[in-house]
Amino acid sequence: MATIALDATYTVGPQPSGVAVYSRRLIESLATLESEHHYLLCYRISRFKLRREFLRPNATPEPRRPRFSVRFYHNPWTFWLPWQAGIFHSLVQRPPAFRFKKEIVTVLDLFPVTGKDFSTPEFQRKFSALLLEAVERAVCVITPSRHTSDQLLKHTSASRDKIRMIPLGVDLPAASLSAEQRALERERLVGKGNEMILAVGAIQTRKNTLNALKALRHLPPRYRLVIAGGNGHGSEVVHDFIRTEGLGSRAVVLGYVPAERLPVLYDAASVFLFPSFDEGFGFPVLEAMAHGLPVVASDAASLPEVGGDVALYVNPCDPEDIAGKVLRAVEDEGLRKSMIERGHERARQFTWRRTAMEYLNVYNEVQAM
Repeated sequence: MATIALDATYTVGPQPSGVAVYSRRLIESLATLESEHHYLLCYRISRFKLRREFLRPNATPEPRRPRFSVRFYHNPWTFWLPWQAGIFHSLVQRPPAFRFKKEIVTVLDLFPVTGKDFSTPEFQRKFSALLLEAVERAVCVITPSRHTSDQLLKHTSASRDKIRMIPLGVDLPAASLSAEQRALERERLVGKGNEMILAVGAIQTRKNTLNALKALRHLPPRYRLVIAGGNGHGSEVVHDFIRTEGLGSRAVVLGYVPAERLPVLYDAASVFLFPSFDEGFGFPVLEAMAHGLPVVASDAASLPEVGGDVALYVNPCDPEDIAGKVLRAVEDEGLRKSMIERGHERARQFTWRRTAMEYLNVYNEVQAM
């Protein structure tokens, strides 16, 4: 048995993102696996009061299930934590505030190191330093994709023998809208008789929101782009483009959308578009497939790994290519039907239980070191 501290800070927050989904679902799935481990869910001071928003696993579990406890986690006040836990797992790419005997870090992506246009210089300096320190201290580094593993080897001191590649999971929808409900929701969002292109993710340079908008100029007027995501780095350029190009009637900007609302958008859409320049994994691709939505994605970074041979891939720098693939995914009935069927099959391969089992194997491996 080991006592394993997990940085659970990102399970909660004012606008939970994909990182929150991953953190929550991993912890919840670990709680279902047979194990004698004791997990300490550690929250930094900025999120400690919000921890009740995350329904943590029962502290008195069923037999053969792990125990969970909550800890406050802040330097210098909780200096005693390394004496309570033999292993610390950073669920995102930053080192713990204290030195633990054995440390594990999950590196979801390296865009602060690799993408000079994707964030401010200050953000790059701060988070690159944290990432590099976390990797250097860790006895094991977990990545969600081969792409991220390759970037890790190229840009950090990590050796191949301490990297473990473990894909993330996706939740299959418990229910879906009926055909009539889908049509009504689509009409509400983009108007009667129009096609709805859905983009999920922050409005930012890295997500390539601008070229998604430029693709509209190569599509029939009935095609509308619905963007579900808050503002990020480079969003000003996107909003200026919508105004100057007069795209207000063809681009619906919803802002941040809570996770419970996203299934309705996936169900209502005609096609899902994800032309991102850089992704460590790409949750929304699998979410869209799980909801029976054909996917058009960038041929860059990890996205071909996640989408496999199911998605249509585009050059993210070519709006005309993006438009052409969107048109095919919507209007080629045979292709569309095949993409939807194979997308369901693809999504079912990525379960949170499998992810948690592979993480548990890493914990057991590190415990035995």
